[in-house]
Amino acid sequence: MLVWGISALSHDASLAVVSDGEVVFAGHSERYSRIKNDPLLHSDLIAEALSHGRPQAISWYERPYLKKLRHATAGQWKDALTKEDAPRRYLRSLGLPFRLPAVSFAKHHESHAMAGVATSGFSDAAVIVADAIGEFDTFTISKYTARDGLDVLFRRRYPHSLGLLYSAFTRRCGFRPNEDEYITMGMAAFGSPRYTDQLKAEWIAIGEPGFRLRANVHRGIGDWLPEALPEDLAASVQAVTEEVLLGAARWARRETGSRNLVLMGGVALNCVANSRICATGDFDHVWIFPNPGDAGSSLGAIAATTRQPVKWSGPYLGTEIQRTLDPREIVEELKANGVLAVANGRAEFGPRALGNRSILADPRTRRMKDRVNEVKGREKFRPFAPVIREERAADFFEMPIPATPYMQFTARCKEPGKFPAIVHTDGTSRVQTVTREQHPLLYRVLNEWELETGCPMLLNTSLNSRGEPLVNSWEHALAFGRREGIKVL
Repeated sequence: MLVWGISALSHDASLAVVSDGEVVFAGHSERYSRIKNDPLLHSDLIAEALSHGRPQAISWYERPYLKKLRHATAGQWKDALTKEDAPRRYLRSLGLPFRLPAVSFAKHHESHAMAGVATSGFSDAAVIVADAIGEFDTFTISKYTARDGLDVLFRRRYPHSLGLLYSAFTRRCGFRPNEDEYITMGMAAFGSPRYTDQLKAEWIAIGEPGFRLRANVHRGIGDWLPEALPEDLAASVQAVTEEVLLGAARWARRETGSRNLVLMGGVALNCVANSRICATGDFDHVWIFPNPGDAGSSLGAIAATTRQPVKWSGPYLGTEIQRTLDPREIVEELKANGVLAVANGRAEFGPRALGNRSILADPRTRRMKDRVNEVKGREKFRPFAPVIREERAADFFEMPIPATPYMQFTARCKEPGKFPAIVHTDGTSRVQTVTREQHPLLYRVLNEWELETGCPMLLNTSLNSRGEPLVNSWEHALAFGRREGIKVL
C-alpha cells in the first residue's frame, strides 16, 4: 500500500511517501519553490512524489476543525472562518491527476510524537513534544510502548506555550519569530542570563513537569526591558527553556520507567538543551528525528494514522543529484582554496545539511569562519558545525553521547585553539559524526583529509545563501557557485 503524508497550509510544507511500510521519499516544498518556509505544496514536489506511484490513502498532520476552534479562541477570526484551507478542498484545488483517496487526520502532537517513535527503533520510550502551537496542545509528555501505543501523561494547552515564549523573545531580540530561533540560541552564549528571575516573575511559572505562562505571548512581549542587551535576553530565555525541559525529562523518566527518550517538536532543535538532558544520565538513549518540526510531521502523520511500523533508513530522502564525485578532488580543492560546495545524492529531509547539500571548509583558521559567514550573508557571531568520523569524535570533543549524526547536540571542544572556525564563543560545537555506512563518500573525504593534513574534521554548513532554502537541484547549486565564487562538486 502506498500512502502520502502531508504537512501544509501553515509553514514549511512537506510531503512523505511510504510504500508497504518503507519510506521511499520525503521532501520540503520550499526547496522546489525557493520560497523560505513555503506553506503550500509545490507542483514539482507533487510530481516527484507521484514518480513513486499514486497514493491509495493520504494522512494529514493535524485536525483541521480542532485547529479552527483554536483560531477562534485566539481571536484569529480570518483563519477561523476561511474555508479555503480545508485539507480536502485544498488538495482538490491542486489538480491532482488522480481521484482523491480517503484522507485520515492525526492530531498535531501525535504526528510529532509518532515521527520520532516510528524512526527510533524503541519498543518503549518516554516522549516529550514541545512546540509553538498547532491545535491546542503545545507541550506533551507521553509513554509509548509497542503494545499499547502512545499514552499522554501530561499536557499544556494554548496559550501556555514554551515555543511561543521562545519565539516572542526571538522577536524581542530583533530576529524573525518562527524562523530565527536558532540564532537566538547561538546569541545566548554571548550573554548572561541576568534576567532569568525577572522573566519567571513576569512571564512564566515553572513547576515540574511543566510550566504556565503568566500572560499570552502569542503576539510577542513588546519592548520588554528596553534597556536590556539582546544577548542577555537570549541567554535568559535559553536558561528558562533548559530548566523546563530538564524538569520534564526528570518527571518523564520517573513516570514512564523507560530508559529511552524521544524528543520532538520545533523546540527539539534546541541542541544546547538537548545536550543538558543527555548530561543528566537519566536515559540510556535519546532519539530526535532529524526533522522534528512540522515538516517532519508529514511522515509522522502516516505512522500515527496507519498504526503500522515504518522502515526508515536515514535522512537522505529527497531529490537526487546524480554525479560522480572523487574524494581526492574534494580534498585537493580544500587544500588549495579552503572551501567548496558539495551537491550530490538525495537531499536531506530536515533543516540540517548532512553532506549532500553542504559547504565544506577547513576549520583551522578564524579567517575561514568569517569567509563562510560572508558567503552565506550571516551574522559574524553565528557558529558553524564540525563533521568528523564517529570513531574520532571523542578524541576532540566531550561528547554527550557517542554518536551525533544529525547535529542535534553540542559538545565541548578539547582543543578549541586548533579549530577556531567550528568552536562557538562558549567553547562548544554542534558536532556531526559520520560512519562509513551512513555516508561512504563523506567518511572517505574525512579520512583522506586527515591523512593529508592531520586535521580530523571539516566545517560543514548548509548549501544556501541567507534567506534561501537549501539548494535542491544541480542548477540551483551551480547558480550558488557562480554567485558566491565557490567551486561546486
